[in-house]
Amino acid sequence: MSPRRGSLIVRVQSLTLVAAGAALLAAPTMSPQVEPSARQEALAPRHEGDVLAADLLAKVRECTQVSHGRYRSDEGRPATIPVCGTREAVFWKADMDIDCDGQPGVRCNRDTDPAFTDATAYQQSNGRQLNAERLPYIVVPTPSPVWDYRASDIRGGSVAAVIYRDRVQYAVVGDVGPRNIIGEASYASAEGLGIPSDPRSGGTASGVTYIVFKDSQVKPIEDHAAAIATGERLARLFVRAG
Repeated sequence: MSPRRGSLIVRVQSLTLVAAGAALLAAPTMSPQVEPSARQEALAPRHEGDVLAADLLAKVRECTQVSHGRYRSDEGRPATIPVCGTREAVFWKADMDIDCDGQPGVRCNRDTDPAFTDATAYQQSNGRQLNAERLPYIVVPTPSPVWDYRASDIRGGSVAAVIYRDRVQYAVVGDVGPRNIIGEASYASAEGLGIPSDPRSGGTASGVTYIVFKDSQVKPIEDHAAAIATGERLARLFVRAG
């Protein structure tokens, strides 16, 4: 090999190494992939409005019972859940079962929910049934000697603050359930709180607080933005109340 050819090879090798190094520097940095559900969880709002879950929960530590007895969380469970009251609201601490009743949709229908019914106790302003997939609403027990929600100035469209962990979801009273069971809310309510929403296997066994503000009502009942605005205002007053 001539000295000239040897030096040429060295120069070519040097240029190749420089090009490879530049390519490595220019290569885009790969960030770890995040599952869509995890990404959505990270970006999801922790609560609606500016009243914190901790502040609301601090106001419902003590229970002045207004129900004449207690409710079950599910059929066959012991009756251990009282409805409590203050001057501004009634509240209870229970589980959350998923209510998919009302307008049938992709997630709420007879195929996805064996207990599905296409009617709700209260209807939209256009006469159609409520949409559990889209509207956060809660379920109150059918009036009975234990408790009649109407006697507590609660009605269809009354505003509730539903708290789970550090999240607050504003909802409306939208449906009526069994007379001896409490702790149920719509598919959309569960979604907003980060609770599994599948009507067959979703919900949570405990840890949900329902605060329903007396003498409140959203019209039309399907206006969730109005429920948030009204709920946030009433929640502020509730937190500040002596």
